Amino acid sequence: MVQSSQVSPFPADEPLRYERLSVFVRGLEVEAGIGVYDHEQGRLQRLVIDVTLELAPKPIERLGDTINYETVANAARAIAAEGHVGLVETFAERLARACLEDRRVQRATVRIEKPGALAAVIAPGCEIVLAR
Repeated sequence: MVQSSQVSPFPADEPLRYERLSVFVRGLEVEAGIGVYDHEQGRLQRLVIDVTLELAPKPIERLGDTINYETVANAARAIAAEGHVGLVETFAERLARACLEDRRVQRATVRIEKPGALAAVIAPGCEIVLAR
C-alpha cells in the first residue's frame, strides 16, 4: 500500500459550513401561446426555460428537504396551460412567483429563451430574479 504525503484539505472530523444550496432545472421546453404580435396569436411557440432556486443552505437527506424538479416543470406547464401570455417577461415573473410560493425558496431566477422569435439570433429572451 502506497501512502500519500499529502494532507487532506478537509479532515474528516472538521465541521464544514453549508454556504449555498441551489436547485435548478435547465433547458425545459414548453409550448406556449405567447407574444404580442398578430402573427403570434392563436398558435404555440417553443420556450426554453432555465430556473435556479436558492434555498437556505442545510443538509439534505430526503426529497422533502428540498424542491422537487418536477414541481418546477409542472409550474411552467401550468402557466402555459392557463392561456396566451403577451410577454416572455410576464411568463418569467409568474413562474418565479410560483416557485416562491414554497417558503423554502429564498430566491428564484428564471431565464426564458424564445427561439425563432428573431431572425439571425439563436434565442432572444429575458431573465428575472425575485427574492424574499
